[in-house]
Amino acid sequence: MAASSSPLNRRLSKGSLIKPTIVALITSTLVIFYIFSTSRLILLHPHQTWIHNLDSSSSSPKLRFFVVDHHNKPKQDEDTITDHLLLANISSLPLPEPFPIANAHDHDHLTKSKLQLGSSREKLVQINKEIFHDKDLFEEEYKEMNRSLKIYVYPHKKNDPFANVLLAVDHEPSGNYASESYFKKALYKSHFITSDPKEADLFYLPFSIASLRNDKRVGVGGIQDFVKGYIVEISDKYPYWNRSGGADHFYVACHSVGRSAMEKAIHVKLNVIQVVCSSSYFLSGYLPHKDASIPQIWPRKGLSPTNAPSKRKKLAFFAGAMNSRVRENLVETWKNDSEIIVHRGRMKTPYSEALLNSKYCIHAKGFEINTARIGDALYYGCVPVILADHYDLPYADILNWESFSVLVSSLDILKLKKILQEIEYHHYVKLQNNVMQVQKHFQWNSFSKDFDVFRMVMYELWIRRSHLRQNY
Repeated sequence: MAASSSPLNRRLSKGSLIKPTIVALITSTLVIFYIFSTSRLILLHPHQTWIHNLDSSSSSPKLRFFVVDHHNKPKQDEDTITDHLLLANISSLPLPEPFPIANAHDHDHLTKSKLQLGSSREKLVQINKEIFHDKDLFEEEYKEMNRSLKIYVYPHKKNDPFANVLLAVDHEPSGNYASESYFKKALYKSHFITSDPKEADLFYLPFSIASLRNDKRVGVGGIQDFVKGYIVEISDKYPYWNRSGGADHFYVACHSVGRSAMEKAIHVKLNVIQVVCSSSYFLSGYLPHKDASIPQIWPRKGLSPTNAPSKRKKLAFFAGAMNSRVRENLVETWKNDSEIIVHRGRMKTPYSEALLNSKYCIHAKGFEINTARIGDALYYGCVPVILADHYDLPYADILNWESFSVLVSSLDILKLKKILQEIEYHHYVKLQNNVMQVQKHFQWNSFSKDFDVFRMVMYELWIRRSHLRQNY
């Protein structure tokens, strides 16, 4: 007892406590330093920025990693490096966004409140003004698609009882649902068709929903049975459906009745690529990334008319049937306004004049989400304002819609005028110029041209095609 209380023993006892503490402190410091240094090596390498993005070249979106080399650039300060990380995070957002940001004002507010980076805000605006998400990647893959994509069409003869439903029309398509017929005509004339199913990337189900709807033998009530019977027929007669359960098959439909046409053919709804105008991810029958959105376009001949931004005197315009709460709310809110012009039903003055004389043209959801109003706006050089929530916009994985349109939540109808007025004039001019640039992507042609609707839809199919090939 006395020995343990000697000065030497007390010093030894005290030292035995200090040494482990020092060792633990040094170890913790080294661990923290290692984590910090390795994380900076990965994320903040002085010469490289790692950016990941969606790989749209496969049927199942995957992450792709890109390295941006900065060897030849001046030394960057901390703010600049932070900007690169911000850009990397922005480019990694999945496309299309399931719930799009309401408007540019909210985008700025988000940047101010959460990021607090002035220089990054400027870069964010620049990014949003680019028409393509990745133009170089698109052009590279477009060339490959145009060269190698092959589609097998289930064959039918002119004397088939339903030739009117299964074959291309022999006249120029017209009306609100012409996209369906235009696609079939363009495909049958194209170099994408193959008569050898062994080299096919995709198989086309050529039934026309719009034609079935107008066929007195079928009608709206008989479409589901027709589709079910058609799938049974081709799966019995050919082996191609059975090898994938229809996952390498697709059909095109523009009428909204098409979304319920597959209820008795569940494999069509779950497996087949649906290329449709009624592309709402609010509905259970539409699956973004598997399915694709096709523009609903009223056919027009010749070059689109032009009107300079400075000559468009009205702020915004809408006219249409009152067949949704969104439209009723829009018209009721702005019916007496002198800058936002809204009409119930048809107008007495030409519709085209209103589109040409307005800066913004409003697309508000009707009974269904799909209408030709976006195509109308783009044709007349009017910047679309999209009030259709849950809308998987056409080419959303190719084009940056915020570069040529304004996305507004239907909950913000009361704020619509403020939102549009807060867009500075030079930003509006940029939006309008971009509208003119994308017009060709929303144009049907009697003979398909590069980058028109048909070729853009073919690209959408290309990036959704299956990479699994089987021999049969």
